[in-house]
Amino acid sequence: MLITQAAREAGVNTQTLRYYERRGLLPKPSRRGSGYREYTDDAVRLVRFIKRAQELGFSLDEVEALVRLRGVRRGDRHRVRAIAERKIADIERKIAQLQSMRAALQRLVDSCRGSGAAECPIVEALNQEGRKVRSLKYEGRTGSPEPRTPNPERRTRSRIIEALNQEA
Repeated sequence: MLITQAAREAGVNTQTLRYYERRGLLPKPSRRGSGYREYTDDAVRLVRFIKRAQELGFSLDEVEALVRLRGVRRGDRHRVRAIAERKIADIERKIAQLQSMRAALQRLVDSCRGSGAAECPIVEALNQEGRKVRSLKYEGRTGSPEPRTPNPERRTRSRIIEALNQEA
């Protein structure tokens, strides 16, 4: 079948098939006398395999290893299992990281409720990325700076910002 039909049946675009060929994930198809690629049903099944693996979170490098192990014998199944177990551990790390990010963002959102502050604690925390939080601000002033009088609301935001800096 031609590339457009193979791509349609596999649920990808033609550029994806060409890319998989260049990467070595898909064997080079034979050519018709006209020079057009001729894909087999096996090539379409392989592309579907690759896409399902990607949907499960496997990178193309991991997929490449899985493709090589596709027809694995019983004695080598442990290699496929090891790849899947590493992916599960990676997913668990990502989930923990996302939960930490959610908790930090939730603290920021909670600090913003009805505070009536002139500055938004969320925007203030995001502006502090990569820098230590300063308790005194001198921004926008000329001459010798005079520190603002710290207030309890500012101290709360500073604690939240410090917690975010520690989690990052």
